[in-house]
Amino acid sequence: MSAIYIQKYSSPCGDLMLGEFENKLCLCDWIVPVHLEENILRLKKILKTQTIEEAKTVTNFAAGQLDEYFKKQRKTFDVPIAFIGTDFQIRVWKELQKVPYGQTLSYAGLAEKAGNRKAVRAVANVNAINPISIFLPCHRIIGSNGKLTGYGGGLAAKKYLLDLEGGNLF
Repeated sequence: MSAIYIQKYSSPCGDLMLGEFENKLCLCDWIVPVHLEENILRLKKILKTQTIEEAKTVTNFAAGQLDEYFKKQRKTFDVPIAFIGTDFQIRVWKELQKVPYGQTLSYAGLAEKAGNRKAVRAVANVNAINPISIFLPCHRIIGSNGKLTGYGGGLAAKKYLLDLEGGNLF
């Protein structure tokens, strides 16, 4: 049976829920009210499936890579990713995936890389519903003024991740 297999992961800056669908990571989201539930509902609706709480190969692999990341032993990830969304969302998430470790980019910069520099708000909205935090590093996207803006795991988690990476704010 096809399902989204989920397992909890405890990071130094908050708990995450990892999800695997057809041997690819489809979820790495902060366990905070509303955000996670909305992403799981969206994935279940698109994929027409249910969630099952069970560790699987890809979620275990992702957890191992997160362990290395938080120990500063990993700067890139090679977990297979399931991009589940509209063409525009997928384009933004693929560009997001290219933002290097330790660097930041503005929402306007991400919009330009995604092919429409005028779509800053749309890009911000796509970033806000990113279901695969850290692997698709939405924490590296900041305001044009160099300030931290909203983040699914909270601004404290965003700051933690940027500090961990030695992030270059504008």
